Amino acid sequence: MTETTNVSPSPAADDRRAAILQRLAAIEAEPWNGAGVRILYAGESGSRAWGFASRDSDWDVRFLYVHPPSWYLSVADRRDVIELPIADDLDINGWELRKALRLLRKGNPVLREWLHSPIVYRAAPGVVERLRRLAGTQASPRAALHHYLHMAQRNHREYLQGPEVRLKKYLYVLRPLLACLWIERGLDQPPVELAQLVDALLPTGAVRAAVLDLVRRKCAGEELERGPAIPALDAFLGRELVRLGEGIAIPPQAANEVAGLDALLWDTVMGSATEAPSEPDRCSGPTQHRGLHPSPMKPGRGRVG
Repeated sequence: MTETTNVSPSPAADDRRAAILQRLAAIEAEPWNGAGVRILYAGESGSRAWGFASRDSDWDVRFLYVHPPSWYLSVADRRDVIELPIADDLDINGWELRKALRLLRKGNPVLREWLHSPIVYRAAPGVVERLRRLAGTQASPRAALHHYLHMAQRNHREYLQGPEVRLKKYLYVLRPLLACLWIERGLDQPPVELAQLVDALLPTGAVRAAVLDLVRRKCAGEELERGPAIPALDAFLGRELVRLGEGIAIPPQAANEVAGLDALLWDTVMGSATEAPSEPDRCSGPTQHRGLHPSPMKPGRGRVG
């Protein structure tokens, strides 16, 4: 697997990456839910993956793991998540592989985002490539649209009402809304990074300029808490949320074939007793994102998340 970053990681990013890798190794060294685990994949989620983190943003690490074969040979339901308390700005939790594959079969957009994060810490050779290919065959545009629209509507309703608003929350409405527009155009999985969505869907104009300014200020360290509402963004968000809320024609998801998911689960679980832990992905890691470029970019630029 090859993951790329756009600029060299800062010393602070290197320090946090080392701490994250230590935490992941510690997870593998402990018994969880009655058995050990092997981490197959770990990547960044949240504002750092989306490209608008501030210096104070948490590191939101999400991972997938597998137990030894004996863990699966039980009639009892067993806990299939690992959740660690947030400590030292590290928010780390993960899903067991079978749980993840069941959600993938439903076209779960959150898991698909994890798999296409621009910041990857651990990746089991072969397994992650298969996961990504299977994610493409299990896509549900209708489910993804519902997920992103609900997120945009909720954040808009809770944070962007009145003459003064929490300015950074514009970004948390814009990103899922633009993902909806991406899906509406019949494109594939929406990119994880806000930059790619903006470059593809807002090539020029006042809305783009307002987004660029917010991202620049947030990444520069401004708190972006309460401030006057931004008319250009309010008009755009209000118009598109109403239009999308009235419904758009999205074809239903075809019946997903489960054999490939079963095969991946079997191969990975049965291999877990003999395989070494996955290696850290040394081609990627915490980095300061390139941010949003002022010039329009092609929708196909780079790997679409």
